[in-house]
Amino acid sequence: MLGEINSPFIETYWQHILLGAVCYWATRYLMSFSLINTLAKEAKKIRQVRQQNSGGDSEDSEDFALNPEDVEPVASSALPVDLPHVPYEFTRLPPEESLKRAEEFYQLMNSRRTLRFFSDEPVPVEILHKIIHTAGTSPSGAHTEPWTFVLVSEKDLKQKIRDIVEEEERINYERRMSKQWTTDLKPLRTCWVKEYLTVAPYLLLVFKQQYSYTDDGKKKLHYYHDVSINLASGILLSAIHYAGLVTLTSTPLNCGPALRAMFNRPSYEKLTLLLPIGYPAKDATVPDLKRKPLSDILIEFH
Repeated sequence: MLGEINSPFIETYWQHILLGAVCYWATRYLMSFSLINTLAKEAKKIRQVRQQNSGGDSEDSEDFALNPEDVEPVASSALPVDLPHVPYEFTRLPPEESLKRAEEFYQLMNSRRTLRFFSDEPVPVEILHKIIHTAGTSPSGAHTEPWTFVLVSEKDLKQKIRDIVEEEERINYERRMSKQWTTDLKPLRTCWVKEYLTVAPYLLLVFKQQYSYTDDGKKKLHYYHDVSINLASGILLSAIHYAGLVTLTSTPLNCGPALRAMFNRPSYEKLTLLLPIGYPAKDATVPDLKRKPLSDILIEFH
């Protein structure tokens, strides 16, 4: 009986049934496509917010979380299992001497400023070598030392770097950066033109190694590579200032891949800083900025 009823029904209305099925699956497809587009737009918004909140020109397009399962297991520890431990040599200072040194170092670092006006006067390269060597003393996760420093003084290379940076920075200022961001930068009198990149005697590119490879070709985890490179960069800035030189903490947005390719750095390295280094120009000026007092940055519990 059921077959007798359904057969004429299907024969009579099969076109409507087929059209309904097509409409149903087309609707499902369009809804899924719309959902994908919506998710992509939301992800883009999140990336833009992260870039703006970073307060600088970060290369968020290359950021990723390195999970242990993403890395091939290594046959042995990155450090020797029988790594010897030696006594720590420490000279304890009287409290008054510690306080004196702390005050002296504060006064020195409080005079550090970001410079945009450089002299082209040469600097002995040995000074840069020692500064970079000092940055390499920074602590790092499991002593993986996840940093590579590229020092450039050759004029043609500096010009190529400037061309890449200015091309991207012009787009950043005109389209990528929010109105609030460019408004906040106006008092600093900075723009997409980066003359100091060809005037300063040295450019130092700081790359973060997100992982590396062992001698037998296995991937090696670099624990806390973000924190490690930040610590090394802080020591680097301190060493530059202590040596009587000046710099600018430049992090140009969207320039990392091109600069990485220029210097043939591997894909697992990411540009974090581009520092012009040298002496200040004789007529150099800096914004009259004030730093937060201790009471605004310190919370104590006794």
